[in-house]
Amino acid sequence: MDKLIKALASEGAIRIFVAETTELVAEAVRRHKCAPTAAAALGRTLSAGALLGANLKGRNEKVTIQINGGGPLGTIMVDADGDGTLRGFVANPDVHFINEATKKLDVGRAVGKFGTLKVILDRNLRSDFTGTVDLQTGEIAEDFAYYFTVSEQTPSAVSLGVLIDTDGSVKSAGALMIQMMPNANEADISMAEHVAENLRPISAMFADGMTPEEIATALFDEVNILETRELHFHCDCSKDRMADALKTLDKSEIQEMIDEDHGCEITCHFCNTTYHFAEVELAGMLVTS
Repeated sequence: MDKLIKALASEGAIRIFVAETTELVAEAVRRHKCAPTAAAALGRTLSAGALLGANLKGRNEKVTIQINGGGPLGTIMVDADGDGTLRGFVANPDVHFINEATKKLDVGRAVGKFGTLKVILDRNLRSDFTGTVDLQTGEIAEDFAYYFTVSEQTPSAVSLGVLIDTDGSVKSAGALMIQMMPNANEADISMAEHVAENLRPISAMFADGMTPEEIATALFDEVNILETRELHFHCDCSKDRMADALKTLDKSEIQEMIDEDHGCEITCHFCNTTYHFAEVELAGMLVTS
């Protein structure tokens, strides 16, 4: 079971978020048939979405992440709700690069760094909050650390990881964020910097079987866990919603689908589910629209 914990250390001066996202990332990668590098990029963004969704309350609040660095992956988009459900997609899931020097997945090259990271926060108020920063590396974790520091004025260290197995499946995935609170002193900052500098890859810790609680307590002494929430991949698309979208089309376009294609299919970008509409269903829309 995937889950996220929120915790405090150093008498409340350091805030910690740890999320295991292996199952939900694996589900997204399976649905979108992602190549390894695309899988890592989408998985890191989904894991970041879990972090951003940690302070939301219920399904009526949502955060949307949009990343486009001008690279061959195109746009990566993730939605996270306040109840721990996430969904996401990458525009070009077949992209795969290996860094020749490190022999690791080259996410930065796939994403590109000549673009932006945008976060849209919907709390059902009169207007949404939108924060946008320029991408720094395209590696995603560094870009989110920059976002939190610049857009939310919270110095943060972010670790995002997806470990891809030899068969292309997701072996482990997760996220860690360490943030300094306003009451942090120099000793607290020094401690957090030491932890961040000596941090093992978060995906490796989960691959070793560690839980979010064990990771938090291994990094800091006297950790106070405030909250635990389950995480799931879930998309709220449905055939009824797709039908409502079709009904917004001009009648001539619906008639063209009937005459030329004898029906139509619509695929949800977020979960890759395809919905089929037969001629008779489209004909019914002409009557009711």
